[in-house]
Amino acid sequence: MNLKQLEAFVEVAEKNSFSKAAKSLYLTQPTVSAHISALEKELGSRLLIRNTKEVELSESGKRLYEYAKQIVLLTAQIEQEFGKKEKRGEKPYFTIAASTVPAQYLLPNILMRFRSLYPMEQFRILESDSARVVEKVAARRADIGLTGTDAAGKYCEFVPFYEDELIVITPNSVKYQSGSALEWIAGEPMLLREEGSGTRKEAMKLLQRAGIEESKLQVIASIENPETIKRSVASGMGISILSALSAQDAVSSGQVLAFSLGEERSTREIYAVYNKNFQLSAGASRFLKLIRKMYPVSEQK
Repeated sequence: MNLKQLEAFVEVAEKNSFSKAAKSLYLTQPTVSAHISALEKELGSRLLIRNTKEVELSESGKRLYEYAKQIVLLTAQIEQEFGKKEKRGEKPYFTIAASTVPAQYLLPNILMRFRSLYPMEQFRILESDSARVVEKVAARRADIGLTGTDAAGKYCEFVPFYEDELIVITPNSVKYQSGSALEWIAGEPMLLREEGSGTRKEAMKLLQRAGIEESKLQVIASIENPETIKRSVASGMGISILSALSAQDAVSSGQVLAFSLGEERSTREIYAVYNKNFQLSAGASRFLKLIRKMYPVSEQK
């Protein structure tokens, strides 16, 4: 077993493709296949399940991935620390995984500021739902995560940095109730964010505290994209619970109406998350420090 084999294995596991892994590693596909075959032969276990569309990890592969990823990352950190990548003409980068709301409505401003301060830093952005963001950080497929909920994640540390309000949005053609009584929500057709979304998870917590179980809701669709939800609500399809950040434009333009979830403002935290078992790279550490500097209020609460 050697580092090249482990690097090839990690790339195939993360990209679910031999050809994409080969391209990323600047190798031929037969070379990558040879590395994986040699690794499987040495360990005496099938690591990858191959089908016509993609490649998946076997149970043995999932166990190996946790170790292999750590080895590859630690090697990269050593190379970065001692300047080996720069000597080879390669620039190290760090990976940011972000759920929909922070990715679309917070991350652009953070990245603009980050680039102005550290123009030589390189990074990669992965967008997913909150649950998968935490999974990526826990598995070290991402250095930093931005998520709308503190979903359980092995070895993960959650740093709150932004307070976001959740609101009910409705078509602007019908008058709806507002105030402390939320029972009317259960009587309306509802569009929710997808399973795994931090917005959905936190919304269900708020409704449950108000005595409204998810089973009582008339959910007609689960939708990933908040833009699709806003347009659907504006067309009269139903109501929804969204982040005030994501709904701001539609509310301001009068496309939809907005109501608070009760008499008190219903808020949730947006978190930066990292794996506390690993030292952050220099770039990822700078990125986290910048977030704390740009949004100091929530951290002080």
